[in-house]
Amino acid sequence: MDGWVGAWTGGRRAVHVGNVADFNEQFLLEPSSRGRFSVGRLTTGRLAAVGSAAESSAAERRADRLRRAHHYAGLAVGYGPEPAALVLPAEVDRAWIDWLARELDWGPVELFDGIAPDGTVAEALAARPALAERLATGPGPVLFWGRTPDRGEGPELAAVRRYEAKDAAHGLFTALAQDHPGVRVPRQEPADGPRAAARRLAARAARGRATVLKSPHGVGGYGTVVITPEELAAAGGARALLRRLVREDVLPPGGPLLLEEYVDGGPAGTGRLRDLTFDAVIGADGRVHPVGVGEMAVDGTSYQGVTVGPGVVPPGAAATAERFGLAVGERLAEAGHRGWYDVDFVTDRERRLAPTEANLRLTGPAVAFVLRHRLDEVRGPGHLVRTLDAMPLGARLSQEALHGHLDRLRPACARLGATLLPLIVTAGHEPEPAVGLALAARSVEALDAAQALLGAAHHALGRMFEALR
Repeated sequence: MDGWVGAWTGGRRAVHVGNVADFNEQFLLEPSSRGRFSVGRLTTGRLAAVGSAAESSAAERRADRLRRAHHYAGLAVGYGPEPAALVLPAEVDRAWIDWLARELDWGPVELFDGIAPDGTVAEALAARPALAERLATGPGPVLFWGRTPDRGEGPELAAVRRYEAKDAAHGLFTALAQDHPGVRVPRQEPADGPRAAARRLAARAARGRATVLKSPHGVGGYGTVVITPEELAAAGGARALLRRLVREDVLPPGGPLLLEEYVDGGPAGTGRLRDLTFDAVIGADGRVHPVGVGEMAVDGTSYQGVTVGPGVVPPGAAATAERFGLAVGERLAEAGHRGWYDVDFVTDRERRLAPTEANLRLTGPAVAFVLRHRLDEVRGPGHLVRTLDAMPLGARLSQEALHGHLDRLRPACARLGATLLPLIVTAGHEPEPAVGLALAARSVEALDAAQALLGAAHHALGRMFEALR
């Protein structure tokens, strides 16, 4: 089998292992000197940021990170086109898997869920060697969210550690950009700690410049914040603002930071193209196979979801992103990376693409591309897929109640021409309850209508429970 599917799974059913927390943990030091990881809304906790925290507080913060990352591991249902088995850290009702199996024409799927409620998947599998051996020696490939130390050191892990760092990725982008018209790399400078960052932020604000402040590591928007001169002044200065951002868990405490030029995309409005992703797979032989280009939904700096499919991204922008993304992939392959990666871009006023980071792992958009491929395979070509990673719910719901809520909405989505696919279903009982969904349709209009219907129905849950009081 040719193309990215052949390089990714060989066209075979695979074991999908939701090791999001494991991947994040390898970049974590507490107190942090390299940044703290989370994934989007579902894994960004309100964690205490005190330099001399008691051991119990550190344990509580880790438990919070794990729980939230385990929610995001629900995306494991979409790591490949057809799973043979799913390994999930949190408990997931079998009804969700049956729902996806009907819509995506899967064969029987083994479910190993709830295996790591209080730890990482690697720790759980180490305690269950028979299960680990069974999964590793099956007939199909094993797909992970990302490469982790428990799978052994080597060039693949070294490449991940190197280029997941935003300063290293920026250096790679800068080296490649001169050969790619239509690509501009934002200027970036390092600061060795908060004091140096505060001085440089103040100097930039005095010149009227907005700044993107980044931790070297972070995903889903965590560790990245746009700071305008007005916000800095309102906070009482750069040092006061940085202290507040650490307290609010927007930035990690201590450690180096990166100051990056803010790329002005022009006024928001209909037709504005702002946040793009290019995804690809590097095969075992080092060849790079393009997957596609999608338009991401980003709230501030926080990733919310993506839309992929024919016509979503204008051909010119898609071609520019692919050419540059493939060049990045060739360099990543030379460094030893194998498997999925993506390159994220923002656009400037002239519609030039500015690369902002590379992810050497699966991502939220990867799941959308996989679902689109599967739907095209079993229902015919032409699908568009939109993922909505964390749609707010108006009330806290058990999985059983959430299933009933979504099942009642499924026919309404179908009447609009959209297929509803549940992805992240374990966060409905969080203090800020949310659900991760995918919608598939043949037009952007159908996706928009179905998303609006779902948003209104989720919000109405709150009014329904208020009426019962």
